[in-house]
Amino acid sequence: MSYRRHSDDPAFSDASVMVVEKAESVAARPRVLLVEDEADIRELIRYSLVQGGFEVEEASDGAEALEKLREFAPDLIVLDLMLPGMLGLELCQRLRARTDTVHLPILVVSARTNASDKALGLAMGADDYVTKPFSPRDLLLRAIALVPQR
Repeated sequence: MSYRRHSDDPAFSDASVMVVEKAESVAARPRVLLVEDEADIRELIRYSLVQGGFEVEEASDGAEALEKLREFAPDLIVLDLMLPGMLGLELCQRLRARTDTVHLPILVVSARTNASDKALGLAMGADDYVTKPFSPRDLLLRAIALVPQR
């Protein structure tokens, strides 16, 4: 992957921010499954990732995420913990138990901010943990760091 400064959007105008340069084809773009039930937050995360060169598929709960995984093979999962129905921690455990997703990086984005919640998320299989509210730039840089180099 190559990186470039992203100056088209004020949220990414800081001179120190480097983001993924868009690849020559959609197929070469890193793919993210975004699992977030709050539409506004989901849209902010999606926008940040797309601006950073990612292809994003969205799910609003754990069951929908599992369904999307049947057709969409992501390079990264961005996962909220406080989901309706199946909680994010349960989904994280299920993903770690499956042979097709055991090594898939998981970036947790959660309103749960205390150290024990972070430790639990990481112990349940998350690779990184970002607390809400978050900086879109920070989230993007963490996503870039977790995606395997192609």
